[in-house]
Amino acid sequence: MTSSPNSHDSAWVLEATVRTAAAADPQWQKQLDRLRPIATYIPETQTWRARLGALDLAGVQMLQSLFDAARVHGTEVCLTPVAVPAYWDGPVFTRGPDVAALLEAQTDHGRPLGQLPLA
Repeated sequence: MTSSPNSHDSAWVLEATVRTAAAADPQWQKQLDRLRPIATYIPETQTWRARLGALDLAGVQMLQSLFDAARVHGTEVCLTPVAVPAYWDGPVFTRGPDVAALLEAQTDHGRPLGQLPLA
């Protein structure tokens, strides 16, 4: 469920954190080419980050691209619900207990939902 961007008190966005996989130069460049259009590089943590506030077509396409990068290149993708950043002007998820609980749940072997093991 989404709500207007003005109701930030009980809202959250989904943050995808991506760790790239070590690769030879041509594969490394393909990995970066896949991530650049959908994520922002964070030099301090040497990770890529993307956020979404709705599971609309654009949001699903972004998630698909992230998981395609994980499948093809072995990147690590972790999905986490986070507070809405002050600058965010897009849609947001509401804090429905069922959805938030699902996203915060631990799956097999204690991995957060969406986190893929390194190959």
